[in-house]
Amino acid sequence: MDEITKIETIDQYDQLFGLETLHPLVNVVEFAKSTRTVEYIRMNIGFYCLFLKEANCGDLRYGRKYYDYQEGTVVCMAPGQVTGVDKRNTTTPRTNSIGILFHPDLIRGTSLGQTIKNYTFFSYEVNEALHLSDQEKEIVTDCIHKIKLELEHPIDKHSKQLIVRNIELLLDYCMRFYERQFITRNEVNKQIIERFDKILDSHFETKPAQTFDMLSNETYAGLLHLSSEYFNDLLKYETGKSFKEYVQFKRFEKAKEWLTNTDKPLSQITQELGFQNPQYFSRLFKKITGCSPNDFRMPN
Repeated sequence: MDEITKIETIDQYDQLFGLETLHPLVNVVEFAKSTRTVEYIRMNIGFYCLFLKEANCGDLRYGRKYYDYQEGTVVCMAPGQVTGVDKRNTTTPRTNSIGILFHPDLIRGTSLGQTIKNYTFFSYEVNEALHLSDQEKEIVTDCIHKIKLELEHPIDKHSKQLIVRNIELLLDYCMRFYERQFITRNEVNKQIIERFDKILDSHFETKPAQTFDMLSNETYAGLLHLSSEYFNDLLKYETGKSFKEYVQFKRFEKAKEWLTNTDKPLSQITQELGFQNPQYFSRLFKKITGCSPNDFRMPN
């Protein structure tokens, strides 16, 4: 089993790659300036990372939409995640990738510290990375450059506030670009929702009712080979519903189908869809549809 090295501070990371530490809680890293070559390591990091990596993904098309993803890729990681480097079987020259590292202590007590959980892309998988156009890459690079300029400026009472604000601006741009990426991947996203619908339908038809309380975002995201955060964000963007809201919506859609197309008694539908009792189900059904299950079933 590969050993995992715990990297708790920014300075530990900088020393590992032979980089200058500009601030104990935040740093802009430029790997072209690295004085140490690391061929292989697995790390458990204790801080946030955002890297603008070199990429050559080619010209990708989603449905009829076209987007140029050749310019760069943004990969983000949160404290506690395991990441690594493996150059043992490559002849790749030194990378020109850049990035920013910032410790949770830097943003503690700031507005960013209160909202950092909203930037869910820190928990996305690498294959869910953000692919940038040339213009977007320029914006991200400029944000990182401004943070570096502030780090190189003599520390004064404004330093922390300006650094954190610029980090927040960078993250807000990444949020915007991810939303753009959801749009350009519309056809792919629809296919994911369709696969999820099929899995849910199968669950409704074959699984015991008591398992409905065990339905989890993590379980179904895993079946779809996605991180739970990315899957929930995708659902929210495509359907306007969170995972729990969407599953509840599909349960009632299945109830409508059974009420219309089968002779299943209400008690059986209630039980098979995992509701507490027919009375509770009927109240929810009427609240959502405007009529009772029995009225819904009656022919016009």
